[in-house]
Amino acid sequence: MAVGNINELPENILLELFTHVPARQLLVNCRLVCSLWRDLIDLVTLWKRKCLREGFITEDWDQPVADWKIFYFLRSLHRNLLHNPCAEEGFEFWSLDVNGGDEWKVEDLSKDQRKEFPNDKVKKYFVTSYYTCLKSQVVDLKAEGYWEELMDNTRPDIEVKDWFAARPDCGSKYQLCVQLLSSAHAPLGTFQPDPATIQQKSDAKWREVSHTFSNYPPGVRYIWFQHGGVDTHYWAGWYGPRVTNSSITIRPPLP
Repeated sequence: MAVGNINELPENILLELFTHVPARQLLVNCRLVCSLWRDLIDLVTLWKRKCLREGFITEDWDQPVADWKIFYFLRSLHRNLLHNPCAEEGFEFWSLDVNGGDEWKVEDLSKDQRKEFPNDKVKKYFVTSYYTCLKSQVVDLKAEGYWEELMDNTRPDIEVKDWFAARPDCGSKYQLCVQLLSSAHAPLGTFQPDPATIQQKSDAKWREVSHTFSNYPPGVRYIWFQHGGVDTHYWAGWYGPRVTNSSITIRPPLP
């Protein structure tokens, strides 16, 4: 039998069609068409199907999800929000706030260093000098796809990670500061651990520092990330801490 109106299709067929429509179009356009479409688009079933189709979950997924629609959007947006974290593009996207000594430099990981580093995709790092070197990046959440209501109503966990290492022949001091900022760039949350001092003739292993912002106040619109350091022997050249593989990610809420 021919169907004269798309709404005459069985609901399960309409749901299947909606799984192929981009999520933003569903909310901005399709949901406003009629009450039937609105009700179908609000169904948990639709967003769970879209999560399955995108590979965000598997058929045997058994973890409870408070809001499948929010889960879908946060999973689809999930990525490292810092650009050029591993120096592949030089200093592109970074602001060189303090550029002391012989200034910031980009170097290649040696073959031995690549074996030691936990991510084999990382090939380069940033290195500091004998006077303090600090660089920063500001993440504009709205520009990255995280609209205001999503952040304020959900307040998903924000995870920050960074990797640093000293040279074996020179002591160094590493520092990190990350702030959640309002639209007026007022701080709403800060992570600033004590500077890490590594002694001369250390093991020079790569170390990870991480922090998760949870239960922060509404109004977060930007994330400011700054790191760097200095060598503690004031040797000419680049003997300060090395940094690479920095990341800021926003995680879907799970119990």
